[in-house]
Amino acid sequence: MRIATTIFLTDHTLSPVRLARALEERGFAGLYLPEHTHIPVTRDTAAPMGGDLPEMYGRTLDPFVALGQAAAVTERLTLGTGITLVTQHDPIALAKQVATLDHLSGGRFTLGIGYGWNVEEAADHGVEWRTRRELVRDRMALMRALWAPEPTAYVGEFSSVQPSMAHPKPVLPPRELGSGQLLHGPRTLIGGSAGPKLFAAIADHADGWLPIGGGGLTESLPVLRQVWETAGRDPKSLQVVPYAVHPNPGKLAHYADLGIEEVVVQLPPAEEPEILRVLDDMAQYL
Repeated sequence: MRIATTIFLTDHTLSPVRLARALEERGFAGLYLPEHTHIPVTRDTAAPMGGDLPEMYGRTLDPFVALGQAAAVTERLTLGTGITLVTQHDPIALAKQVATLDHLSGGRFTLGIGYGWNVEEAADHGVEWRTRRELVRDRMALMRALWAPEPTAYVGEFSSVQPSMAHPKPVLPPRELGSGQLLHGPRTLIGGSAGPKLFAAIADHADGWLPIGGGGLTESLPVLRQVWETAGRDPKSLQVVPYAVHPNPGKLAHYADLGIEEVVVQLPPAEEPEILRVLDDMAQYL
């Protein structure tokens, strides 16, 4: 099983360069980074974990800049977002960022996407909360058009793009969708809680699921697999990557029994000495 990591890298933690080198030296598989552009001080939205929102949420580094640094000093470490808030980006610019990072890293990038939880943050980006899922689907379709090998137009409910020259292209070859269309782009995983809307989106325009925390998979995985196969997707192609997991031997053995091949473990948003100690402790799982 591949063991990747995630962390809230901030202006108070160790740098992406130091962390990426430490991960590759120890044999960890990858580094995924979250995204928040800003955290409005006055919020009605509750923190996802309950209680007060930790300071790290408002201090996160830009994941694409940080992962670009990590890519430059590593050769094998995979890189990913957990997750990119697609609604908070211009999709044409985001398609360029994603393809550039994937190209420069030699195809090591995974695009983790999601719908977000912070209503106030999204509102500052002009996002209408009730239609955010439809907006993500629309923007991902536009991005796939730009990633296609030939100039391809896209006209959607929220956005459009003319047939365009748009390079570089993501490294991963196109994958078949059940509709007979092709999924262009890097490996794409959707984060979020189990449910019919999420599973339909995964089957419609992604390679798999980033289940946050990794709980409840015994019950939810069969449901997702049924939705996936009903959509005409290849059963062997579904990828499920438990995310932000606090590992123990029993939990990882359970994931292995479920056929899971990659797990993303949570690191503390700490300074370098503490993070290196945690990495050395987690080396038992490699």
